[in-house]
Amino acid sequence: MRNPFAVLGPHQTDDGRVVIRAIQPAAVAIDVRLIDGERPVAMTRATADGLFEVTLPVSEIPDYRLVVVFPDGHAIEIDDPYRYGRVLTDFDLYLFGEGTHNRAFEKLGAHRIQVGSCTGVHFAVWAPNAEQVSVVGDWNGWDARVHAMRHVSSGVWEIFIPDLSDGERYKFSIRARNGQRFDKTDPYGVAFEQPPYTAAVVRDISKYVWNDAAWIDERCRSGGRLDRPMSIYEVHLGSWARVPEEGDRVLTYRELAARLVPYVTDLGFTHIELLPVMEHPFSGSWGYQVVGFFAPTSRFGSPEDFKFFVDACHQAGLGVLLDWVPGHFPKDDHGLARFDGTALYEHADPRQGEHQDWGTLIFNYGRHEVRNFLLSSALFWLEEYHIDGLRVDAVASMLYLDYSRRDGEWIPNRFGGRENIEAIEFLQALNTLTHGEHPGTITAAEESTSFPGVSRPVYLGGLGFTYKWNMGWMHDMLEYMSKNPVHRRWSHNLLTFSMLYSYSENFILPFSHDEVVHGKGALLDKMPGDAWQRYANLRLLYGFMFAHPGKKLLFMGAEFGQWREWHHDRSLDWHLLDDPAHAGVHRYVQTLNRLLRHEPALYEQDVVPEGFRWIDCSDNENSVVAFLRLTGRPGETLLMVCNFTPVPRHAYRVGVPAAGYYVELLNSDSTIFGGTNVGNGGGVSTTASAVHGFEQSLSLTLPPLGCVLLKKR
Repeated sequence: MRNPFAVLGPHQTDDGRVVIRAIQPAAVAIDVRLIDGERPVAMTRATADGLFEVTLPVSEIPDYRLVVVFPDGHAIEIDDPYRYGRVLTDFDLYLFGEGTHNRAFEKLGAHRIQVGSCTGVHFAVWAPNAEQVSVVGDWNGWDARVHAMRHVSSGVWEIFIPDLSDGERYKFSIRARNGQRFDKTDPYGVAFEQPPYTAAVVRDISKYVWNDAAWIDERCRSGGRLDRPMSIYEVHLGSWARVPEEGDRVLTYRELAARLVPYVTDLGFTHIELLPVMEHPFSGSWGYQVVGFFAPTSRFGSPEDFKFFVDACHQAGLGVLLDWVPGHFPKDDHGLARFDGTALYEHADPRQGEHQDWGTLIFNYGRHEVRNFLLSSALFWLEEYHIDGLRVDAVASMLYLDYSRRDGEWIPNRFGGRENIEAIEFLQALNTLTHGEHPGTITAAEESTSFPGVSRPVYLGGLGFTYKWNMGWMHDMLEYMSKNPVHRRWSHNLLTFSMLYSYSENFILPFSHDEVVHGKGALLDKMPGDAWQRYANLRLLYGFMFAHPGKKLLFMGAEFGQWREWHHDRSLDWHLLDDPAHAGVHRYVQTLNRLLRHEPALYEQDVVPEGFRWIDCSDNENSVVAFLRLTGRPGETLLMVCNFTPVPRHAYRVGVPAAGYYVELLNSDSTIFGGTNVGNGGGVSTTASAVHGFEQSLSLTLPPLGCVLLKKR
């Protein structure tokens, strides 16, 4: 029945009376209580499956309630949902069908609204190929016959249920055209019960009072600028820290606000990036197989608790970025897969619709309603949760139709090519929308190919992202650093190659979670040599990273040199901070972040060639590189010299652009970081010895497996 409202509820008859019908399969009796009447009028059971009806000798539809009596004798009074008309407007449905209702989250899903004098919950869901859709939940015994929805248009079904309370669990019960019935969770649900349970939860999330107005105002004025310092701490909330004395439970959002936020701000990071917090059924996916695209996971608390966490970040001066996953979704029966019995959100053809590597399904970006769903999700997190930016996962898999496929396993685009034109158009729409609606927010693409213009404006033909992860630099550096220093001279190009393309995109330099899982080992464990050399190599790697053009990202645990590979079900090894070597790495990262914030040369010109100049990139025999970072303003130029061998180098001469005394701002071999204090005693003066094309030069002592950062005083 696509329109139960044609049968149920009140209807005027041809002979001038009113008939009221209700379906309550569990009831033994139903009375109609007329608000202006003297006593209830009993309804008659018309069918064995619980259809009741009564004809009233009135010409106008009265105000009434239903008194439902159950077999155990208890009775409840309800307001009949079938006496209420449509809620969604034709204009809403037109925009949704057109794919331009960018705030579809305000209309679909479950929303507390007031109709006339009655407050209740309006449910709406897109299921165009369903034969019938019902809302089922605790309040109706999960019986699909009780609250069948009205089909309006554009494949959307709706119903307004009066007097429904917050906290009610619900799903949509769908009968497909082949007669099969199944329950699906709400694609637009804003809250869910804790996994492994899968029902959505009715919740009004609009009442939280924010205290971050100053942060938002400043973000609008200056956020998103490429000439600002950015250092990102990437976190998986479920494994950052746990409570071992309470069964190793995870921390709540509010506990994380009290512990994680001050920890990250004390380290000097500018942003925190969260592995996906959207609701997901399988913890082992780390959040990357999303079911609830509009709901923070209930594992750590309520939606209001998550808002409290974001609010705490902003009040502490910390931006919040979310990993967002529009590239694919899981096949779980309660989720988006074959939502109405057909391939609705995904492609029907597995050559287009399935990620073979991940066992997930690919969104159909060419479908208006699917694009609308994803764009609404992106906007929702920026608006409802004040998120400062989205890191879009697995962009490469979205851009190419033949991604991880052999010949014959993919379908070319309409021009015969391998590019996914609909996905490209979607990503351009995403960036145009988010940057236009919320100036100062950012988007970052995890994109591992040479696809052109990922972080170039849409009006110039680019995808429009603010930043792109520099996966090439990351892999080159980890390959180089994993080599025994005696062999590094033969791979010197791995150090220098990135500068050939560094300005083709606006880059973030990531050492992310993907590099410390699946047998790859922790960053410290990748370093060669004995224990001392490993720590020195790690500090050298971080120093080179922070001086190299590009914004910075470190995954949790890397800041103190965790030995063990990351596991999503275990806390970080915080006891390591009691070890002076690990505490030294921690202090070193803190120092790097402090320098990044206070030295404009390290960030102002990250994305333009004027911000970088090689002094010497060809000393492969000694595995040494030297370069300048610049702002264009006198007195702010920095000199970085890195020695990638365990040999101290004395009287190593480096040309500089100006005569004077150069202060050693950073020495990775300092004893406070766990080193041996080989260096330049705090600074060194130039001599008039021409080298590297400069008239002036410095005679430096380079620490073993170390770097020094200097600035003219």
